[in-house]
Amino acid sequence: MRLILVRHGQTSSNVRLLLDTAAPGADLDDTGRQQALGLVSRLEHEVIDAVYASNLVRTQQTVAPLAEVRALDVQVLPGLREIPAGHAEMGNDASSYVTTMLRWGNGELTARIPGGENALEFMERYDQAIAEIATGGHATALAVSHGAALRVWAAARVPGFLDAIGTAHFANTGWVIAEGSTEDGWELVEAVGFIHYGNDPTQLRIAVDPIN
Repeated sequence: MRLILVRHGQTSSNVRLLLDTAAPGADLDDTGRQQALGLVSRLEHEVIDAVYASNLVRTQQTVAPLAEVRALDVQVLPGLREIPAGHAEMGNDASSYVTTMLRWGNGELTARIPGGENALEFMERYDQAIAEIATGGHATALAVSHGAALRVWAAARVPGFLDAIGTAHFANTGWVIAEGSTEDGWELVEAVGFIHYGNDPTQLRIAVDPIN
């Protein structure tokens, strides 16, 4: 299966740097709605059989224009939701949230976000969501999810993902494409919409086969 994992469009919480992780969450703002419309043309080359979203409204709003054009129903999978911020929900201090996920990357899988999940709990429910998508028999499926959740899951399940994106920021309506299965594993095809903040903070397109 070809799996297209897209981060949702921009919300007011993104702009205000708030940890808005609980359902229903903020709606897309004007920029986010334009980004959602833009996905229709940006992904027009992909033959998509099914579309999925989390139970947070911003993901459903992001995929709605594409789903309408393709005459596809949006299937909601709560397992695709964001990693909960726990006690930091709707705050703008992400230090404990980010630090805990960095500990996961160092193998401390039982480290828990205060008031939230540990890595084992997150991976179990996200793997289940991806497995449910895979059982649909789709050649290509698209799922709209969330920045932290996508980064953590892809880092664990898609070899080469972290080597490709490094510390780049996962921009709104950026995506990761992988091919494979839950049984045999996933192979990175491309990562689009990762921004490196440095001397040239431009949107990068990263692919296994370089794009000129």
